Amino acid sequence: MHLDLDAFFASVEQRDKPSLRGKPVVVGGVGGRGVVATASYEARRYGVRSAMSTREARSRCPHAAFLNPRFHAYRDASQSVMAVLRDVSPLVEPLSLDEAFVDLAVSELTAYDERSVRALAERVRARVTEVTGGLTASVGVASSKFVAKVASDLDKPDGLVVVAAGSEVDLLRPMHVTVIPGVGPATAERLRRAGITTVADLESVSEDELVRLLGKAHGHGLHLLARAEDDRPVVPERETKSVSVEGTYDTDLTDPRLMAGLVTRQAANVAERLRSNGLSGRTITLKVRLHDFTTLSRSTTLPAPTDAAPTIGRLARGLLAELDTTGGVRLLGVGVSGLADWIQEDLFGGEEDEPAEDEPAADPHAIPELPETRVWWPGMDVVHDEHGRGWVWGAGRGIVTVRFETAEPPPGPVRSLAAGDAALNPWRPS
Repeated sequence: MHLDLDAFFASVEQRDKPSLRGKPVVVGGVGGRGVVATASYEARRYGVRSAMSTREARSRCPHAAFLNPRFHAYRDASQSVMAVLRDVSPLVEPLSLDEAFVDLAVSELTAYDERSVRALAERVRARVTEVTGGLTASVGVASSKFVAKVASDLDKPDGLVVVAAGSEVDLLRPMHVTVIPGVGPATAERLRRAGITTVADLESVSEDELVRLLGKAHGHGLHLLARAEDDRPVVPERETKSVSVEGTYDTDLTDPRLMAGLVTRQAANVAERLRSNGLSGRTITLKVRLHDFTTLSRSTTLPAPTDAAPTIGRLARGLLAELDTTGGVRLLGVGVSGLADWIQEDLFGGEEDEPAEDEPAADPHAIPELPETRVWWPGMDVVHDEHGRGWVWGAGRGIVTVRFETAEPPPGPVRSLAAGDAALNPWRPS
């Protein structure tokens, strides 16, 4: 079973902000050099998608709510979902905060007919909605990881597709070759020139021909997947040796500023995950997969461990600048290894970075206490002595605009306050 939470970051924002329900929401960097992390389905109708620059997203959907991420809220929802999945099976392999594989061979199931499997999957989806306060998930169930992941994407959002054993190849044959992992724009174009556009076309080509076109490893892998042959096991989480975040993009990236923004965001996410687990690390690694599937890795090691997003981001961007990415990049990733459970607080005291205009706070609650130095991020949780809980709608020129509401409807009122209002403070979850 593959479970994928629908438009996860944006859905959490709509859950927690009644005034945004049913409206376009874009989560990511809100500055001119920002990058979209997730767009709600309402925003996707206007062509907004992940990894798009915020500038382009604003031009396509100017009336959307553009919010910085609130990682604590996403992490809490993710942990609740993963707990539901582990109640079903001890073999759960999280791929990210919002998706995971589950091995049903060691679940409560005693029969694997479509009716029994579907009933279990429906119970899981209902339970996920219950524990997350209304989030939905799309689920695919099949005999392999590959087909289950394809199936979960067929009826989004809030869908369930069960692929009966023996019908996998029939399902795949009409689909475009890009449904197969590893077939991005560059590979798809190479296959198109060879007259291969569908999985059925790919299935008809010999392994030797695919190896000639794409290389040994890639050609062999596609030969198997075109026949729905995927015997990869579900691998549960083991002892953490590194913390990393990576993304594969539908369109090869060529804009250096966009790539730097993505790396900055990934560094912030890695730093947040390190802090949430009480970890830090010495070695920062950048992973880049080029348009031709060449994978490059560069790393640098600090004299002592850190969990600081600015430090990780600065070093990762430096590693990126050393690489020739002019031909296009289809994957970017940032990781930290050499993990420890301590940090040397003042190691980088003389090199503190100011956040870039598009860089979200990796920890939305790490905000200076003095009113004159406060930074109010769009989407940030706040509390006011008189008006109660709310979130920042926008800020600038000494004014912060707040919508005072919580997850419970109806939508709340909007108030504009002085940015230094002593009664207004960041809200910190207990």
